[in-house]
Amino acid sequence: MSDYELVKRFMSGERDAFVEIFVRYKKLVYNTVYNFMGDSPEVSDLFQEVFLRIYKSLARYNPEYQFSTWTMRITTNVCLDRLRQKRPEHASMDDIEEVGDDRLNPEGQYLARERAERIRRAVQELPEDYRIPVILFHQQGLSYEAMVEVLGQPMTIIKNRLYRARLMLRDRLGPDREEEASS
Repeated sequence: MSDYELVKRFMSGERDAFVEIFVRYKKLVYNTVYNFMGDSPEVSDLFQEVFLRIYKSLARYNPEYQFSTWTMRITTNVCLDRLRQKRPEHASMDDIEEVGDDRLNPEGQYLARERAERIRRAVQELPEDYRIPVILFHQQGLSYEAMVEVLGQPMTIIKNRLYRARLMLRDRLGPDREEEASS
């Protein structure tokens, strides 16, 4: 059953249809909130807030857009609202990926974790306008088209910010890469 059919069922009074929507999107929403907020006690509160907003907004869902993109837009807006309230702090981002590779020796595992932590910190230090596209594109795997819908900005701006963010990351991580190469 399509997402839109679930929305129609929900709107016609079948409240169980929302349970199916929740099951389909809980992982995507949780991961997105976690990537924006890091290991913060607010993650579960924001996760619930996102689904509350989805629940209240289902009547306004436009089926010409993918439901996942619509959900990501709500999730991103909830996270951005909270981050703006906490302006002095930076958003945290979970490790770029699980670094522990069983094939690496302990030293290799340690170095891989250290590198992932440096990358995470570098992304966290990016200005918000550059950090958000990095999270959405590299962490959440959104396409440029989906990012246009989620962020409500032209594709040229999104591509430009992603390009500049990569340059900033390369500059910040450049000394680390040279240090690794000489080891």
